[in-house]
Amino acid sequence: MSYNLWYWPEIQGRGEFVRLALEAAGIEYCDCARERGTQALVDDMARYTQRPPFAPPYLELQGFVIAQTANILLYLGEHHDLAPSRLSDRLWLHQLQLTIADMVAEVHNIHHPIAMGEYYEDQKAEALRAAEQFRAERIPKFLAHFDGAAQANPGEWLIDHRWTYADTSLFQLVEGLRYMFPRRMAAIEHAYPALLRIHGLVRSLPGVAAYLASDRRLSFNEDGIFRHYPELDGA
Repeated sequence: MSYNLWYWPEIQGRGEFVRLALEAAGIEYCDCARERGTQALVDDMARYTQRPPFAPPYLELQGFVIAQTANILLYLGEHHDLAPSRLSDRLWLHQLQLTIADMVAEVHNIHHPIAMGEYYEDQKAEALRAAEQFRAERIPKFLAHFDGAAQANPGEWLIDHRWTYADTSLFQLVEGLRYMFPRRMAAIEHAYPALLRIHGLVRSLPGVAAYLASDRRLSFNEDGIFRHYPELDGA
């Protein structure tokens, strides 16, 4: 089965969490808006009048769509063996993915702390305050939680003895934070060795390594979720 993945074509964004799982597993998909453009994405979303996606990313299959990153990954985990077989383990993994989504939302709110529809430059003073608090309190709290989750398993991965979609998502989270806060991450990331171990293991997966070396892996930029504004960073 080949999936249609729809997401904004100019950025990694939330769609990258889905792409990494697909690439790691060697699952065929069409990155539709990358091939057809932004207007094609807008037009495709407008087709769904019953149970429409609120926003990309969404996965199209058999006449319906699955939206929300964690929801898409839950589906892929169950249908492509990217998650454990036990219900309690699958729910724990989904819980972890939802916590990753919480952190991603907070990351985005740093450079848009007042209004989503206004430019960063229009709310820069508030962003400076938000970034200081996020660096000092929220990054350590989230990363300690993820590191603890990684330490709870006797194997190298988050659960069992193979990678899951949550492992690839943690890789992307670390990558994004390193881009957005290089000074802060350089100062504290050593405190989370289990998380960094998973990051390294994911990077070495053949599908991920090939994807990262390809031109299909877009660079981070200041239109996406993880944006590097030097004034927001600090050790």
